[in-house]
Amino acid sequence: ATGAENNGGELVSTPAEVIPALVSPISSPMASKKLTKKLYNLVSEAAKAKALRRGIKEVVLALRKGDKGICVLAGDVFPVDVVAHLPLICEEAGVPYCFVPRKSELGLAALTKRPTSVILVSSKTTDKEVTEDLEKCRTELATIQTVY
Repeated sequence: ATGAENNGGELVSTPAEVIPALVSPISSPMASKKLTKKLYNLVSEAAKAKALRRGIKEVVLALRKGDKGICVLAGDVFPVDVVAHLPLICEEAGVPYCFVPRKSELGLAALTKRPTSVILVSSKTTDKEVTEDLEKCRTELATIQTVY
């Protein structure tokens, strides 16, 4: 919950930055605040252009079929075992990935009411704005991507 009670007992909303996210220890590489905002904008544009894969099952299926793009994972997924295999699948497929702090904000960026644990922004889109933002985010991800 992103709210706190004041003296009157009513709920008052607080900014998301104030409440610390329960980020899992495997959430690496974690996006900076600036990159997180860019990724959320990219995800919302891709959702409008229908260039998204939402959820673990869809993303794994798309990666195994050879889809390319950017994989955005939520860092506060519990239990961690649910998404622990996705970075490995992304590395094998050659798809850059990054963690963002909250699954609820990732779901909102994807224009859904449900929290989303993982999203794949597909590069197979005809929307020029999405492809431009995808390339910008991909180059920025290349700088923080951990090489094993």
